[in-house]
Amino acid sequence: MKVILMQDVKSLGKKGELVEASDGYARNYLLPKKLAKEANAQAMNEYKNAENSKNFKIATQKAQAEADKKKLEGKVFAMKAKAGQGGKLFGSITSKQVAEEIKKQYNINIDKRKVLLECDIKEYGTYSAEVKLYTGISAKIDVKVSEE
Repeated sequence: MKVILMQDVKSLGKKGELVEASDGYARNYLLPKKLAKEANAQAMNEYKNAENSKNFKIATQKAQAEADKKKLEGKVFAMKAKAGQGGKLFGSITSKQVAEEIKKQYNINIDKRKVLLECDIKEYGTYSAEVKLYTGISAKIDVKVSEE
């Protein structure tokens, strides 16, 4: 019997998957506990619509990530900071500050955890960083730190 899982079932599959289960297992365990629903015509139609919706959302996010990558790739972001003698910064430039600068200049929301700095930025100079926009899509940027 074909069923659509409503929750993750350990030996069968994950939520939202269409799986084949034995008739007894489906009727006596999965259906009464509302772990699955029978894959009739209406349920199959809903399943296909949900799959199409999910695929469309993924395609839209990938397209947006590609567009953002074209905007950011190779750009230099100038950051200003105060430093003591010898060019050592008071504190450091963090990935959060870089993400805020990207938001300010290009209006692209990026989570601070998606900005990967090559090393800690504690001195004046130019540093390279990677911005992860989507799975497998990332842009290389430069961060230039200068005196305030």
